[in-house]
Amino acid sequence: MLVQGWRLSELHCHPLSTESRIQWTTNFNSHALAWSESKSIVSTGFPCKAHHSEITNIKFKPSNIGSRNSLIQVGRNGSKKQAVRVVSSDVSSLSMKLDLLEAYDDDYDGVVVNPECLPPSANAFASMLCASLSHWKIKGKKGVWLKILDEQVDLVPIAIKEGFSYHHAEPGYVMLTFWIPDTPSMLPASPSHLIGVGGFVINEKREVLVVKEKKCPCRCSGIWKLPTGFINKSEEIFSGAIREVKEETGIDTSFLEMIAFRHAHLLAFEKSDLLFMCMLKPLSSDISIDDKEIAEAKWMPLDEFVGQSFYEDDQMSKKIIDICTATYENQYSGLTAHEMTSKMDGKSSYLYYKDLKEI
Repeated sequence: MLVQGWRLSELHCHPLSTESRIQWTTNFNSHALAWSESKSIVSTGFPCKAHHSEITNIKFKPSNIGSRNSLIQVGRNGSKKQAVRVVSSDVSSLSMKLDLLEAYDDDYDGVVVNPECLPPSANAFASMLCASLSHWKIKGKKGVWLKILDEQVDLVPIAIKEGFSYHHAEPGYVMLTFWIPDTPSMLPASPSHLIGVGGFVINEKREVLVVKEKKCPCRCSGIWKLPTGFINKSEEIFSGAIREVKEETGIDTSFLEMIAFRHAHLLAFEKSDLLFMCMLKPLSSDISIDDKEIAEAKWMPLDEFVGQSFYEDDQMSKKIIDICTATYENQYSGLTAHEMTSKMDGKSSYLYYKDLKEI
């Protein structure tokens, strides 16, 4: 970085002392850097809350400008008061270009910070974050997305002190956000739903594939139930149903229809829950259970399955089984999956709908 023809080559920061500090006040409109010596903290639109430090050793090298002394030192000497000694013919209008965090614009007037380019030093990160927020505000940016990787975890408290909020976390990183305008945040909330799937598998003998789970709430302990589970990240709903049935029972299946779904709230982790029931066709018959989750699995006659007292008292479960049975008897048809591309995002995905010829 250049300061009036002088090149900044070395900068060391130490924690804030009780003695006087060197304050840097940045005015991005004029790109002027004013240096002052005081015990007060200077605010510049986005005052650095997490990083107040004193600069103890700055070396400047001349850059094709006459014969100026190339060293500026700031530091403590015993109990003496900290001072600044500038050896230069002109320091009346020092200016420099401050480093900013590497980021790219998103589609909503916001920025996404590149986590691979965050500085490893907490001091450097704090200074660059403060400067970047001021820069983005001047540019009219709104939301800031800051992903911090596991190995950068020491940077999280600094960002929080600057006003960032937790958005979500997954293995390997935590995502923080910052809303720049003085208005309510328009950033989308963190994921709010868990997605579950259930598989209704019935064979030609009118037998239903059912399981008993090893661990389940007391109210359904010992009940023969349909195979269910949660879908994986980036997994299709019907693919998740096929996988869950295979994992729990060893039975291979193919997807026929999505026959119903249930929407509930404040369940696991106080999240909402969507459970999609899928009609599956069995492609094999030999059962092999996952003994980590499943106590038993078998083919059970439909009437015996429906006749369990638990289902007679449970309106939700009884209605699901009734719909599944009606689908098997061709008295009801659900939604089938159709792969197509949307111009909105240019990606291929599945749309579930009832075939028009059946309407």
